[in-house]
This record gives sequence, C-alpha cells and structure tokens, in this order.
Amino acid sequence: MTGQRSRWIALGTLVLAVLLIAVDATVLGLAIPSLTEDLRPTSTQLLWIGDSYSFVLAGLLVTMGTLGDRIGRKRLLLIGAAAFGLMSVLAAYATSPVMLIAARGLLGVAGATLMPSTLSIIRNLFTDDRERTLAIGVWGAMASAGAAVGPVVGGLLLEHFWWGSVFLINVPVMVLLIAVGAVTLPESRDPSPGPWDLASAALSLVGVVSLVYAVKELAAGAGWPTVLAGLVVGVAALTWFVRRQLRLPVPLVDVRLFADRAFTGAVLAQLLAILGLSALAFFMSQFLQLVQGLRPLEAGVRELPATAGAVLFGLVAGAVARRWSPRATVTAGLAAIGVAMAAVLGLRTGIGFLPVGLGMFVVGAGAGLALTVTADIVLSSAPKEKAGAASAVSETSYELGAALGIALLGSIITGYYRGAVTLPAGVPEDVASAARDSLGGAVTSAGGLPAEVTEAVLSAARDTFVDGMRLGSAVGAVLLLAAAGTAWVLLRRPGHRVSEPS
Repeated sequence: MTGQRSRWIALGTLVLAVLLIAVDATVLGLAIPSLTEDLRPTSTQLLWIGDSYSFVLAGLLVTMGTLGDRIGRKRLLLIGAAAFGLMSVLAAYATSPVMLIAARGLLGVAGATLMPSTLSIIRNLFTDDRERTLAIGVWGAMASAGAAVGPVVGGLLLEHFWWGSVFLINVPVMVLLIAVGAVTLPESRDPSPGPWDLASAALSLVGVVSLVYAVKELAAGAGWPTVLAGLVVGVAALTWFVRRQLRLPVPLVDVRLFADRAFTGAVLAQLLAILGLSALAFFMSQFLQLVQGLRPLEAGVRELPATAGAVLFGLVAGAVARRWSPRATVTAGLAAIGVAMAAVLGLRTGIGFLPVGLGMFVVGAGAGLALTVTADIVLSSAPKEKAGAASAVSETSYELGAALGIALLGSIITGYYRGAVTLPAGVPEDVASAARDSLGGAVTSAGGLPAEVTEAVLSAARDTFVDGMRLGSAVGAVLLLAAAGTAWVLLRRPGHRVSEPS
C-alpha cells in the first residue's frame, strides 16, 4: 500500500510541471494586447513572440528526453525547473520585442527538460497498464486544468499589473516543484544509454526549426528562395538525422518506432490536434479583447468552456476508447476539433457568448479524447528503458504542432489582414502604417484621432481581422478533418488496447 500511495504522490508532483507549462502557454495569449501596447512589436515579431518558445522546445525535446534517460529523469526535471524559473524572470522584464523573443526561446530550452521527464517518469512509475492509463488521464486533465487556471489567473494579474506579471507566476510553482520533487520523485534512467550524440542533437534541432521556419515564411508570403532554402536545409538535416540513427548502435531516437503504424498515427494525431488548438487559442484571445473589447479577465472566462471540455473528456477518454476502440476515439476527437474550427466561418464581430462557448467546448472535448488516448498509445509502444526518448517524440509532436499552428495559420491570418485592410482617407501615415501591420497596431495607434475617424479605422481593422480568422480556421478545419481520416487508417490495427482503470 505504501508503494502504491507513493506512486500517486509522485504523480501529483509531476503534474505541477504540466500545470505550469499549460498556464504559461495560456496566459501569453491574454497578454498579447497589453504587451503590444507596451513593446510595440511588428506583426511578424508578434508571431515570433508567440512561437519562438515552441520552435526551440520542439527542436530540443528529443535531445533532452534522451539526456534524461542518461543522467536521470528526476535530475533533469529539477534542473529544468530551476532554469524555467530564472528565464521566466528574464521574460517578465523584457524591454523590447527582440529581448522577449530571446527570453521565450530560452524558456523553450528549459521547458524541453521538463516535459519529457514527466511522461517518462510516469511510464516507469506505473508499469501496470490499467494504472498507467488512469495516470495519463490525470496528467492530461491537469494540463487542461492549467489551461483553465491560466486565463483566470492571467486575467486577474493583467487587470492590476503589467503584462510581465503573467511570467512571474511561474516562479513560485517552480520553487514548489523543486522542493516537493526532490523528496517525492524516484530517480530512473536507461541502464545502458550509450554516449550522448551531440551531432544527432544538432541535426534534429536544425531540421525541425528550418522546416517550421519555411512553413511560416510560405504562409506569410515570403519569396520562394527563402522558403526553398528553409525546406532544403530542414529536409536535408532530418534525412541525415534518420540515416544516422539507423546506423548507430545506440541511437538518439529509435526511429524504427515509426514502423509501428499505431505509433506513427498517434504522433501525427497529436501534432495536428495541437496545431488547431494553439492557433485558435492564440487568435481567439485577440478577438475577444481587441475586437469585442473585453477585459483580460472577461476574455479568460470566455475561454473556460474549452478547458471544461478537455478536462471532462480527458478523464473519460479511457472508458470511451474501451467502448469504441482507440481508433474510433482518436478519429472522433480530431473530427470534433475540425468541425468546431469550420464553425468559425460563421464568426462575426458582435457574436455572443453562447456560440463561442459551445465551439470552444467542442474543441476542448475533441482534444481531451484524442490527446489522452494517443499519449497512452505512444508510451505503451516503447520499451520501458526508452520511455524518455518515446515521450520526447510525443512531446515534440505537441510543441511542433503549437509552433506550426501559430506559424502557418497565424501567418495566413496576418498575411490576409495586411493585404485586405482598407483604411479611410485622411488617416495620418504613422497611424495608417501601424494599423496596416496588425490589429493591435490599429487599436494602439488610432486612439488619438477624432472619434469618427478612430471608429472607422477600428471598424475596418476588426472586420478584416475577423475575415482573416475565418480563412485561417477554414485551412485548420481541412487539416484536422484530413487528420481524422488519416488516424482512422493508421490506427486500424487492433493491437493497442486501453485497459480498465484499477
């Protein structure tokens, strides 16, 4: 009984890190309007602020996951927690967009040490299939709970303090994680890890970042030389990476895992589910505050239905998968997100809370179903001693999805806005330039104009931004519905079963 109790106490400690990452991701979207007013970033810098964290995190997760297998997952988790707290302070006191982008990138380095450690420690703590499924459900539910806490706490902070306060909330959570984790968490590592391959680590980082950069530039309308250069470098680096892993006696990542159709389908489903979620959350916060004029706390409350759906359906995902099969559950979850994103086509500036809340609930419910089951598939597909590497692949799909969501759909929305916004005649050139660059620029710069001109500028900017959201969401809906079909095909092998909870 004592051993069983200690496992669940350790799980409670682990979810502190998950809670923090979820809170950190959620509050940034709410802080965008206020930091835009203070730091005056361009629309391109704003996208980099949103996704520099995920870029770096996606590129380093595999490396850090295997590092945890070698030096100890508990040790890496505690080191990462300390670094995350320090980098949060740097981000909070950033004095320019470039400094904030750099601080967010350093947060990504620290975050890359946290996330693989949580899932891999869970994999080693809970060897029983039934307990592991329940533990992963708790892990996913707490991630969703963090998304719930983030908007409310972030909204309260932004009502009374400057935008940097949303980063400072990381510090006490990290202190608590270090203090409790040092006592409650067991140490685990791969008993035969082999040497740590720096060349493979560099190739994975260059490959992931180059590919995401190319997608971002393509969506933003950059010239083909820039896009092709990113694609060529990314594909070449990842091809070299894969070939190197197949030759090494102890690879950084066992790429043969991808020969398992269920593993590949689960990773792909995770990536595309997060792609849709991240883009929608990033721009919905701007819509609620900059288009509908809500205060940060009000906007945070409006986003709670997504969290409620994710928590509820994440907790019951195991039972649903046992009744329907993992294949049907993941497919249904992805399709639900796709349908909800398609519903954004009916978005208008004066839309009420009920349709927005319903759509957000459906998105959260779909994510709760898909992500909980796919996490279980990924972990159960890997040998216990390779849990860090397998969970790092899973987390890479999460963060790559977040980076691609903001880069791809965000660039589509921004590109449409820049090309389509039409301002009234007589607007001063400095105001017009800021208003043509982004919605935040329009809101910030138009305040000193005569009332009727201000209203005309804001009306044009808000309507164009909403049109851009419709276009970006249409693309996202197509991707998510295609992902649902792909999951149905790739997960058709009935080898993976979600066990009954104990």
